[in-house]
Amino acid sequence: MNHIVLVDDNETTSFLNNRLLGRLAVANHVSTFSRADEAFEQLWGDQPDRQAAAPDLVFVDLKMPGVSGFEFLELYNALPQPVQDKTVMAVLTTSMHGADTARVAQYPNVEYLTKPLTEEKMRKLLEKRFQ
Repeated sequence: MNHIVLVDDNETTSFLNNRLLGRLAVANHVSTFSRADEAFEQLWGDQPDRQAAAPDLVFVDLKMPGVSGFEFLELYNALPQPVQDKTVMAVLTTSMHGADTARVAQYPNVEYLTKPLTEEKMRKLLEKRFQ
């Protein structure tokens, strides 16, 4: 993979996930954002060149101040299908609440993973979505 993006307001979680991804050497570049609105604007803002460089994989937390992970998924879901097809979206959350899993399940092709991100979870995701 070329580019993985982590969107999580918890700096420790982002740091640990970044270290794991670096150790696994699964991407050339890992970007981290603490705010979902900034991540979305940076990744899929109005400038066409940004859409051409869409990330391969985005991990987004559900519970964040400002724009939540659910709102981020709504914004992503509104993108043109060819743009969505370039990126695998994965929710990475501590929530195992049935309402959250059901709500995420309404989005086609969005993966649901519970924290912490582990080597095994990453391997399974890669096998499922990048083979």
